[in-house]
Amino acid sequence: MELTQKGISQKDNWQAAGYDLPQFDIPAVTQNTLAAPEWIHFGAGNIFRAFQANVAQCLLNKGILHTGLIAAEGYDYEIIEKMYRPHDNLGILVTLKSDGSMEKTVVGSIVESLILDSQDEAEYGRLKEIFCAPSLKMASFTITEKGYSLVNGKGELLPDIASDFQAGPSAPKSYLGKVVSLVYERFEKGALPIALVSMDNCSHNGDKLYAAVNAFARAWEENGLISHGFLAYINDKSKVSFPWTMIDKITPRPDPAVKAALEKDHIDGLDPVITSKNTYVAPFVNAEECQYLIIEDAFPNGKLPLDQCGIIYTSRETVDKVEKMKVCTCLNPLHTALAIYGCLLGYTLIADEMKNPLLKKMVEMIGYREGLPVVVDPGILDPGQFIDEVVTKRIPNPFMPDTPQRIATDTSQKLPIRFGETIKAYKESSRLSLEDLHIIPLVFAGWLRYLMAVDDQGTPFEPSSDPLLETARSFVSSYRLGSIPEDLSGLDPLLADSKIWGVDLIETGLADLVKDYFRQLGAGTGAVENTLQKYIGE
Repeated sequence: MELTQKGISQKDNWQAAGYDLPQFDIPAVTQNTLAAPEWIHFGAGNIFRAFQANVAQCLLNKGILHTGLIAAEGYDYEIIEKMYRPHDNLGILVTLKSDGSMEKTVVGSIVESLILDSQDEAEYGRLKEIFCAPSLKMASFTITEKGYSLVNGKGELLPDIASDFQAGPSAPKSYLGKVVSLVYERFEKGALPIALVSMDNCSHNGDKLYAAVNAFARAWEENGLISHGFLAYINDKSKVSFPWTMIDKITPRPDPAVKAALEKDHIDGLDPVITSKNTYVAPFVNAEECQYLIIEDAFPNGKLPLDQCGIIYTSRETVDKVEKMKVCTCLNPLHTALAIYGCLLGYTLIADEMKNPLLKKMVEMIGYREGLPVVVDPGILDPGQFIDEVVTKRIPNPFMPDTPQRIATDTSQKLPIRFGETIKAYKESSRLSLEDLHIIPLVFAGWLRYLMAVDDQGTPFEPSSDPLLETARSFVSSYRLGSIPEDLSGLDPLLADSKIWGVDLIETGLADLVKDYFRQLGAGTGAVENTLQKYIGE
């Protein structure tokens, strides 16, 4: 079997092999899209192919949507050239379920793929046509958080950004410069309305996109490079909106085991491509079954009926609450706890940690016992059910090849939001006491033990990268496994650093408990397991 339009016309073969096929007329939808495009997406990577494209397919299958998706790629053109077009923009979505089964879908909702290259007259001309179409409702983005940055680590404008600010919209070099030049085309066509929707996994993502677009508009207008009024257009919410969103779906890179399973179905041409920019893409994507996309309802040209296939439209305040629920209570703190203790106990897969009753109970206690009493409840999702899904389906999923070592990256940057907000809520509560917190301090002590870079068997390991790694490690550098002193006052400056913990642990009264746990965790080989048994296994 061949993953092309001609190939999937042999429906019986695909269906016999267990594949769900597009249930709509792809040529007709393509013609509708060419005539009146409604949705273009920038960032043609795996999350888009696994999530947004499949939502569009759901709507097309139901007959709710009549136009398809347009995919545009502005960073790695080879994704389009070597993966989309050879397969007629089709892809295979393999949904990896927590029970070990796979669900296989041929996704055909992407009906046009384009390269965001201002030097390519044909490609860029078509993009301009799309942005001048009155029918266009939304341009969405998954370009990573870094994609919205205009400056380097020193706060200096990136070279291409600086060049674009001075040269104007005619032939931009930067990704965002090209996007803003297309928005400018829409402005010139009569200030047509549009929603610019970041769907990247970062806090207040709409603001990040707005800041970048506004900076270009301001620079171009101040430098006299564009028609007056574009800056006002960008800042007119009735014309251009930048909704906040919260997205949550794990989409690992294409897995060789999944490729092998598909090849048993006699599908040809499944070899992945590693592009010159080191992007790893394949004709298939594999992803977990759980997914969430919450979008602020702010669409000046009307919104697509995404809510008919599981997407939730709501207020900006509710999007913010959903994000806080996930990041501060229901998912991210559990991941960080498993990352720290997984490294100490020699695990290389997060999923395998959930087979350890102590670690499973630890994350349940963090989520249910310590987090839920102060969770930010968004009202549209039940926090308890969210945690249920995390601990029973998502983290234990054997297909999710995530490692504690990867999640332990930048832990010092994660602790304040993932745990500090809960501590603050306890501190401010009239019905709860900081003395009720036992497992979160155990996670903090686990990180101090992790900084010693020796696992529970006494074997050295390489800590994951972290901007404060060397600074933090200096506080434990004199301690040795099996000889942690009684006096741990040397840790006080670290424990008082609210930038790391989100609060001053000495001021909150939690420092002594953290020290006590740390002393026990470092008592010798096997002490980590013993300490968990003592405080979790009871």
